[in-house]
This record gives sequence, C-alpha cells and structure tokens, in this order.
Amino acid sequence: MFKNIFVKILESKGISAYKLSKDTGITQGMISYWKKGERMPSAENLVTLADYFSCSVDYLLGRTDNPEINR
Repeated sequence: MFKNIFVKILESKGISAYKLSKDTGITQGMISYWKKGERMPSAENLVTLADYFSCSVDYLLGRTDNPEINR
C-alpha cells in the first residue's frame, strides 16, 4: 500500500527521487527501494516524508484516505 501512495504523491507533486533526496537527506537508493516496494521506510523516515509532503503518516501507510494532518 505504501508503495502505491508514495509513487502517487511523487508524481502528483512532480518531485523526483533526486529532489526528495536532496531536500530530506534520504538516499536515492532508499527512495528507489520504496518506489519498487522492496522495503518500507523506518518510523523516522515516515515522519520525515509526512512532514515533507504535509500529510499524515497514516495516509502514507494507507490507514486513511484523508491526507490531512490532525492538529
């Protein structure tokens, strides 16, 4: 589920693996694993991605269809 959501967000926002890597410090290799569905991000990286994309961790994990952050 994460893989599909992650790829969808990258495409919808027009963000390349290079840009995401540069902006977050997450390696392009790790991003490639996620895009292929070969690995899942750590809790720390999930929080980094949620902050970067301004969405909730639950949305990234497919636990909700609502990308809004509960604040």
